[in-house]
Amino acid sequence: MTLSFTHHWHDELPGFYTELSPTPLDNARLIWHNAPLAEELSLPASLSATTTGAGVWGGETLLPGMLPLAQVYSGHQFGVWAGQLGDGRGILLGEQQLADGRRYDWHLKGAGLTPYSRMGDGRAVLRSTLRESLASEAMFALGIPTTRALSVVTSDTPVYRETVEQGAMLIRVAESHVRFGHFEHFYYRREPEKVRQLADYVIRHHWAHLDKEEHKYALWFRDVVTKTARMIARWQTVGFCHGVMNTDNMSILGLTMDYGPYGFLDDYQPGYICNHSDHRGRYSFENQPAVGLWNLQRLAQTLSPFIAVDTLNSLLDVYQEALLVEYGKLMRAKLGLFSEEKGDNELLNGLFGLMEREGSDYSRTFRMLSETEQNSTASPLRDEFIDRASFDSWFASYRARLQHEQVDDAQRQQSMKQVNPAVVLRNWLAQRAIEQAERGEYEEFARLHEVLRDPYADRNDDYASRPPEWGKRLEVSCSS
Repeated sequence: MTLSFTHHWHDELPGFYTELSPTPLDNARLIWHNAPLAEELSLPASLSATTTGAGVWGGETLLPGMLPLAQVYSGHQFGVWAGQLGDGRGILLGEQQLADGRRYDWHLKGAGLTPYSRMGDGRAVLRSTLRESLASEAMFALGIPTTRALSVVTSDTPVYRETVEQGAMLIRVAESHVRFGHFEHFYYRREPEKVRQLADYVIRHHWAHLDKEEHKYALWFRDVVTKTARMIARWQTVGFCHGVMNTDNMSILGLTMDYGPYGFLDDYQPGYICNHSDHRGRYSFENQPAVGLWNLQRLAQTLSPFIAVDTLNSLLDVYQEALLVEYGKLMRAKLGLFSEEKGDNELLNGLFGLMEREGSDYSRTFRMLSETEQNSTASPLRDEFIDRASFDSWFASYRARLQHEQVDDAQRQQSMKQVNPAVVLRNWLAQRAIEQAERGEYEEFARLHEVLRDPYADRNDDYASRPPEWGKRLEVSCSS
């Protein structure tokens, strides 16, 4: 199959970007290539078989049909209007057109200076590039909507952060990179016609079934609200903390994007803050649902020139219900409940209360709970708690609830193990792979990717164990 690239953003949205080619790195070389994703995209094997340089993966060459550009957008950062932002280190290379009609952006991160780099250097470092590739693929394997990582390139280009680090590039693939901040940019520039133009663009290309509807804008925004709510509900159920939920990091398609100082819960701490620059805890784990709504309210404001305010407010009301329905469905599955009963929330909150008091490991607790036998008082999870009496009391209530359903243990255990991962991307696992990669050793990085592709498989190794104490104290910043 011949690769086919289109450039709808370039052709249909003049004034929304700056045409710009990537700036290659010194002695760039491809160190990782996402073979399963490449196969899904029908990429020829020869494309990744680079013998000299990094080719398209490092922005040294372009494929036929690519018209590289940097997008402009704005946004609220940590709740404060930040003004113009844009692709400060990323370039949209082109939009791959697949035979089945799907289209995917190829976005090169770390591609050099753009008009939107502000005080930055337009570069990404190996550390953050590896973290994004690992996180996006881990989230994909967990069934959470996300951008995907296609390749990682390292180089000899020095990049100056807290220390001198290796410059790197990553190609990120997504159906669209449109953010809430794209709409904010033109709204705050008092160009409502461009906000509507952008809405028409995303509806035409991503909600085509609504394009001829009389109330297409309202129907579209309702779906954006629902997709965002469901995405965040899924984050909460796997213990994922994004870390930087600025409006410029929010996907209009409800995709998890812009992986910076993210983290998966180790000990269950609702107030967990994974970004050491988030001094007030705005983006703590427990705050994510509320921040999602706040961000949607900022998006709604940009649409007010052509959607009535009362309509926007009623559509925003959909958020809480969509989030709670999705969260409730997923958490009942994690508990092994096949039906819904009145006391289920109290049962879940009782477990969370125990976990919070004792600092129980989030993923490990639910995975071990998957071994429960409804007629047995024995549980491997009991030894994880110091307050055995409180656990025994909760566990008795849990077993009684299981017995309300006519589901045998084998069926329930199998079902629970399909939603309670044995492995998540803990910060210490990523850090171990990064430290080795920075020495030029990429085996652990590749091995961790393989492990994360099958997160629900039974394991008895350190990928599925509690983190070491040093691993719980890792701090991650926005520095890229």
